Amino acid sequence: FETSILTDSDSFQEVVVKIERPTYNKPFLGGFRNMSTGVEFHNAGSQTKLKKRPDKGIQLFCKETQTVLEKNKLQQTRNTTSTQMTKIGLYVSNMTDKLISPGKYFTAEEYHKRRLEAVIVLQKYFRRWHAVHLVQNLMEQKRLRLAQEAQEELKKKMEKEEKLRREYEQKLNPKTKEDFELLYHDLELWMQEETERINRTLTGAERKAALCGLLEQETQLIACIGRHKLHANEENQQKAILHLLDKCAQPRRWKAYDGKITEMDTQGTLRGKELREIYHSISTKDIPKDERTDVLLTLRCTVKEHECKLTQEIVALIDREIDLMSREVKECNLEGLRKRICTLFLQYIKIPKINPEVAELLKVPQDPLKLYKNIYFCHSCEKYLPATEFPIPANSRTIGRCRSCYQLDNEARRREAYLKYRLILDNLRKSEADYRDDTKIVFLVQLPDMQYLIENIWNCQSALSACSDLYDLVMVRWDKQHEWSPWNTILLTKEEADAHLKLCNLQKAYEAAFIYRIKQKHIRAKNYFAQIPAMSSFLHRSNNQANADSYK
Repeated sequence: FETSILTDSDSFQEVVVKIERPTYNKPFLGGFRNMSTGVEFHNAGSQTKLKKRPDKGIQLFCKETQTVLEKNKLQQTRNTTSTQMTKIGLYVSNMTDKLISPGKYFTAEEYHKRRLEAVIVLQKYFRRWHAVHLVQNLMEQKRLRLAQEAQEELKKKMEKEEKLRREYEQKLNPKTKEDFELLYHDLELWMQEETERINRTLTGAERKAALCGLLEQETQLIACIGRHKLHANEENQQKAILHLLDKCAQPRRWKAYDGKITEMDTQGTLRGKELREIYHSISTKDIPKDERTDVLLTLRCTVKEHECKLTQEIVALIDREIDLMSREVKECNLEGLRKRICTLFLQYIKIPKINPEVAELLKVPQDPLKLYKNIYFCHSCEKYLPATEFPIPANSRTIGRCRSCYQLDNEARRREAYLKYRLILDNLRKSEADYRDDTKIVFLVQLPDMQYLIENIWNCQSALSACSDLYDLVMVRWDKQHEWSPWNTILLTKEEADAHLKLCNLQKAYEAAFIYRIKQKHIRAKNYFAQIPAMSSFLHRSNNQANADSYK
């Protein structure tokens, strides 16, 4: 509202006054009341709102500093002591007194010099202790290193003895193709030594007679190896049959999220187990006649579930064997009949309609149309075989002979042992698979290519130590940053390969002359493999990469 205020003695001024009506009751802060009129007047502080001070973010006052308590307290020692001196009329004993005399005064320079000498003495003793401790550590490391080297040497010696013992056992009881390769290779080495000895010591008719005798011995040894081979083929064939039956009866397995293996038997695996047990029963020898009769009756009930020409023949053979056993025929005269029953029952097991699990394990596909794909003709044995039966070298442009023909030719003529080269190639492929950088060239290289690399490029010896034991040699990458290839490899021993793969800079680790020799071998390998069509793209890529590296 507006009100008039007297400014001078005769003038008034209109002033606008703003009245705030708060919603709360103002506290009473004092005032006075007119006794004549009864009007109350309050203090001005209750009518106006105080201006709030801006917050500085700092506490300027607190309750503790304004209400601190002060207290005065006297302290008194528990024992009252005093000092008494000798005087006239008073005697104080000085028997327990100590006489203190001032020492020699020395300057600050002398003090620091003495401190330095003391520090030097301490350093001498500490350095002596440290040197003794260091020498003891070096001696302990030397002892451990010598013990480790002796242990490694003993381990190598034991591995070599075990390898020789295993080779000797393989030659005495050959079972695999590699074992017979070693036998024929040793036979060829023996023939060469004997031929050289005969040509060196004998002449004329004696030489011809000795060579004829040597040829006769070679013939007998080949016949003996052939008998071992037939026996080994029978054992391997029986093992393959049992392995096939075990695969058919193997339950389904999968790994759960917690790492546990879960197994489940299906109708097909249960059928496979049933057929496997029957096959084991009928192939078991030297069992009583009653048990044999029960097994044959069980087999008859099993095969009668499917009527076909094969089952009719099996049933006829079962009836014949039961009839012969009832007539007390000797066991040795029944062996051929029992083998026929086992063979026909095995054919019965390999029918996918009867044994569903065997469909995925048969080499011959059930669909005849699949036989027209990847089937090639071998001009040596004149057989149509799948592509997996042909060893195709990397530089080959046509399909040559099958593996069986290559093996037969090797046994008859060259008699070379490829086991060492196969081991080197297998170790190389395993090590390259661990890099997981999508390497491809190592899987294109075949066994003849690896043999050419080792014999003609690297001379069957380590590039560093010239070790010629192929069992101890491995092939690794020359530059581990790039994928393996015949022009990015080096032949070393296992210890040298481990040390080589730990190097970061080849230029600093090896001398320039050694690097030059390695590069020359890489150029020879590149020129040889440049004839291979499948290698051409990798060669162009490696050349581009080499140019880029040289530009950098």
